[in-house]
Amino acid sequence: MFENQLEIQRLQTADELRQIGISPYPHFLRRDMDISKFRLKFSHIKDTESKNAEGQFVSLAGRIKLIRDAGKAIFANIEDEDGNLQIYFSNKTLDEEWFKVVKKKIEVGDIIFVRGYAFITRTGEFSMHVSELKLASKAICPLPEKYHGLVDIETRYRQRYLDMIMNPDVRNDFKKRSIIISTIRRFFEDKGFLEVETPMMHPIPGGANAKPFVTFHNSLGVDRYLRIAPELYLKRLIVGGFEAVYEMNRNFRNEGMDLTHNPEFTSIEFYWAYHTYHDLMGLTEELFGVLFDKLDMEKIVEYDGLKIDFSRPFTRINYKKAIIEIGRISPDIVEDKYKILAKLREDGFEANEKLSLGHLQAELFDNYVEARLINPTFVMDFPIEISPLSRRSDSNPNVAERFELFIAGREIANGFNELNDPIDQYNRFASQIEAKDAGDDEAHEMDEDYVKALGYAMPPTAGQGIGIDRLVMLLTNKKSIRDVVLFPAMRPLKTEIKEN
Repeated sequence: MFENQLEIQRLQTADELRQIGISPYPHFLRRDMDISKFRLKFSHIKDTESKNAEGQFVSLAGRIKLIRDAGKAIFANIEDEDGNLQIYFSNKTLDEEWFKVVKKKIEVGDIIFVRGYAFITRTGEFSMHVSELKLASKAICPLPEKYHGLVDIETRYRQRYLDMIMNPDVRNDFKKRSIIISTIRRFFEDKGFLEVETPMMHPIPGGANAKPFVTFHNSLGVDRYLRIAPELYLKRLIVGGFEAVYEMNRNFRNEGMDLTHNPEFTSIEFYWAYHTYHDLMGLTEELFGVLFDKLDMEKIVEYDGLKIDFSRPFTRINYKKAIIEIGRISPDIVEDKYKILAKLREDGFEANEKLSLGHLQAELFDNYVEARLINPTFVMDFPIEISPLSRRSDSNPNVAERFELFIAGREIANGFNELNDPIDQYNRFASQIEAKDAGDDEAHEMDEDYVKALGYAMPPTAGQGIGIDRLVMLLTNKKSIRDVVLFPAMRPLKTEIKEN
């Protein structure tokens, strides 16, 4: 650790400070306010002609981002969570001997405690005239050069702490994420939903079509699966008597990583007894309206070069109609398994002959429709074969009463009327096992306890999940999920790979 020459020099500086009785890592330094409040409090000081705030001493703390040594005086810039401020001190404002120490031992990257008053410099910059300066924490690792900053994307994701030091906009994006999450919580609480917590380790992977992460419980001597979705546990709570529940937490899926996928991600799932999937679509539109108001955003948003119109109501379209009208696939192809296979192969897509008609229609949708859904669009009434937990339509048993919300060519939400017939659910699980045997390694397992729970009667219920990370991407105009996850999964560096 800390083996390059600059780091070694800073370690030596820390030791030299100790030798003269200065701790490089003191505690009990309490600031009066942060920089943004300091600026606000003394905002009446507009120019050099204005009366400065001499006599109104205030203590601040921040990381040094820049030092300009003018010999007997020093200008520096310090930064805290919300603001940046120029400070000024000299051999007259500080003890002369301590000023000499500061000049030699305090460096860019160090965190300092300062006390002084507000004033405007001759060049018109709002600043602090410092009369007291203490080292709060010595930086051993030097920061990247200011004018080039930290631009290497791999380093930014691997060392998010350094990314946040060098790029204040990153901190602002994650504050926005926090506001989005807290707003969603308040929205559902105001609607009467109860926030609950369900297991992260499941005896049977379920609730979505995905590959699970597997771990082993030593005491029980059994495999456990990091949850791919909380759905089946949340619906058990509906059986138990709760009528409106939600959970916002992590899910884990052992799948590839790309611009929209991370192995662990955040979602919200909510279940609403005595409501339908049409109610959920209306609720989702209302949620977006509340988020836009909270974030003070216009209804037309620029995202990745696209202009997206979030005006209500959102578009609603039938699944097969979307394939025909948006995907531009002939109706006679959509209803014929072998014509679909031929179309997919003709256009260079993989086509598995073992897949059912519904699964092949999903291939058409994924390849020809999804990327064209730019404005918010609810696609409704999916094939029943790809909707193992959804209620069948009373008018068409081959269709599930289900929707997905697409924005900017990506799925943002998935909701449906819940299947509450235990016999139908058992048979669906059984058909999923057949699909797994046919090569679908993401198909559901049989969950007999869940079927038994349905046997005690679950009221008519609608449920939905929303991907929080993708939602934050939209609302912060970020192209990669790694830009909205504080510590995204990364391939290990060669130095991190241990030999067996």
